Amino acid sequence: MMGRSEAAVVAEYEDLRTNGPMTGDERSVLDHWLDLYRDTLMLKIAGLDADQLARRSVPPSAMSPLGIVRHLTEVEAYWLRVVLLDEQDFPGYYCTTARPDGDFDDVDPASAVSDVAAYRAELVTTRANTAAWADLVSPVRGLRNGEPVNLRWILVHLIEEYARHLGQMDLLREAIDGRTGY
Repeated sequence: MMGRSEAAVVAEYEDLRTNGPMTGDERSVLDHWLDLYRDTLMLKIAGLDADQLARRSVPPSAMSPLGIVRHLTEVEAYWLRVVLLDEQDFPGYYCTTARPDGDFDDVDPASAVSDVAAYRAELVTTRANTAAWADLVSPVRGLRNGEPVNLRWILVHLIEEYARHLGQMDLLREAIDGRTGY
């Protein structure tokens, strides 16, 4: 439970997620699932204060809810800036050559509000980038490990990435305050 002086970094809010376009075209279905998982991430951290967000609930793992938010910020920027648009000058947020796991390892409750804000701001950019790229089939501008990929592959990978980390988030959240749910 939060103390009286501790405020939630993300306030509780109504869950407005839907099943989306269940008979939609490929792009609308892919976009829906990615956005559904982005929304799910925010619902999973809603109501937690900065200390709870930074808590490593399953020692000795460095994983925490805030670490997952930071990691997915990096993932969004990498795939939908560096790979999609070939923005090679993008420095990243938390990971460096010296600290390749800085997104998970360097979590601090003092940065929780700014880390969540960075995630939200990155989504504005990455949603605009994908909305401007209509072609799912042709290779994107950048490469992944020297290999071409297309937007279809990137979107499927992002859906998989979110799904995996949201499963971890379920366990972390339950260990913090007992809360469960989709």
